[in-house]
Amino acid sequence: MNKKIIFIFVIALILGYFAGNSTLFSPKETKAPYTYNFQAPSNLKGEGTGFSEIVKILSPTVVNISTTKTVKREIQPFSQFFESPLGDFFEPFNMPKKWKEQSLGSGVIVSSDGYIITNSHVVEKADEIKVTLYDKEDYSGKIIGSDPKTDIAVIKISAKEDLPAIKWGDSDSLQVGEFVLAFGNSFGLSHTVTLGIVSALGRANVGIADYEDFIQTDAAINPGNSGGPLVNVKGELVGINTAIFSRTGGYQGIGFAVPSNMVKSVMSELIKGGKVTRGWLGVTIQDVTPELAGEFGLKESAGAIITDIFNGSPAEKSGMKRGDIIIEVEGKEVKNVVSLRNMIAQSKVGSILKLKVIRDGKTIPFEVAIVEFPSDTSEIASHQSEEAVSDENSLAGFRVLDLTDEIAKQLGLSNKEKGVVIVSVIPNSASDEAGLKKGDVVQEINKKRVSSLSDFNKAVSRLRDGDMVLLFINRNGKKFYVPFKVHP
Repeated sequence: MNKKIIFIFVIALILGYFAGNSTLFSPKETKAPYTYNFQAPSNLKGEGTGFSEIVKILSPTVVNISTTKTVKREIQPFSQFFESPLGDFFEPFNMPKKWKEQSLGSGVIVSSDGYIITNSHVVEKADEIKVTLYDKEDYSGKIIGSDPKTDIAVIKISAKEDLPAIKWGDSDSLQVGEFVLAFGNSFGLSHTVTLGIVSALGRANVGIADYEDFIQTDAAINPGNSGGPLVNVKGELVGINTAIFSRTGGYQGIGFAVPSNMVKSVMSELIKGGKVTRGWLGVTIQDVTPELAGEFGLKESAGAIITDIFNGSPAEKSGMKRGDIIIEVEGKEVKNVVSLRNMIAQSKVGSILKLKVIRDGKTIPFEVAIVEFPSDTSEIASHQSEEAVSDENSLAGFRVLDLTDEIAKQLGLSNKEKGVVIVSVIPNSASDEAGLKKGDVVQEINKKRVSSLSDFNKAVSRLRDGDMVLLFINRNGKKFYVPFKVHP
């Protein structure tokens, strides 16, 4: 009986609340000029309002983007010469040769004059772009520029009045565990907001874009959220929602956003010239693993090891060498390959960067004049080595032969490449566990060049069971270091 009375009392309170707040259901009034006057609550518990103030302020900056593009059915080569006497009868459901396809996404207004950020894949190959604002007004969108390498695009609309624009935040100041809100049009449901935390920072090798430095979040990001803003508790833009990690196509607790600092840099380039110009150092690099850190005498596994240098590149002109470990760029720590790659790419062409590298245990400063990333690096020659012969030997579970011109050709390598080629790897051996493969070319042992089997044998003769060995490997043109412990 008591439970029944309590239940009726709660229902009465709820009905009383909505009765006293009937404006929630009243017709929309004339739109007042938009002002951004939000201050983050000092106490998130507040009066039980949660993040409603942030949502109320920021929702007008979020837009729905719908695109239409023409899709053409692929015609089989020579089909006009081998047409069936029954014509299109057996074609699937008499499918047309081309049709219109629609897709949905999100975007965020970043300037009062109508510039909008979204994902490159949202507007890719679009014939028409329709932008729907918070007040349901529709505008035609124009692509200002798109950068598939970061999955960022800028579009613009010509609105009747100044638009509400989101404030930029500093994504570099984000910390794992911070609250974030993801805005968007999830599954076409307009103005959806989800809450989560920053799960991880600097996520790369996800396979979404060429330049990846993602914010990982557990805030629900679903199809339709792409291009929407990720904001912090100050109401600032810290990322652009771009993808989910899912086996079902729906949310499974892992979403990714492009950091706002990267977005801002890309946006400026796109607005300025319609494309992104990236800096180039002219090196191939590898992460410093704990094993490599030990071999190079480093205290921690941070930085990026230079594994090759292009001829005539800024790195070569500055005096850098293979095996140098880049640890700092313009006073900022180089954590790994991804951080160095992004730092260099975002550097202005023509700028002089101050770098620090570790060489033979010593920290050496360099100044490098950054140039524009070439459109095709495949024709840029790398530094190479000397001579070759033929025989075989064994070391720590793999066997080798001299790298002849014929073998180099079979491996897709230049005949200028020197070393010894691995012809077999013993399963479950130390070399197998280290990831060595048949066809790998050994070009250095313990930082000593291996140009022939003779060089290889000399280096091997100095090794003892239990020694750590550092190999420099060329695998189909990709060069990297492999450390492991020698045993028969």
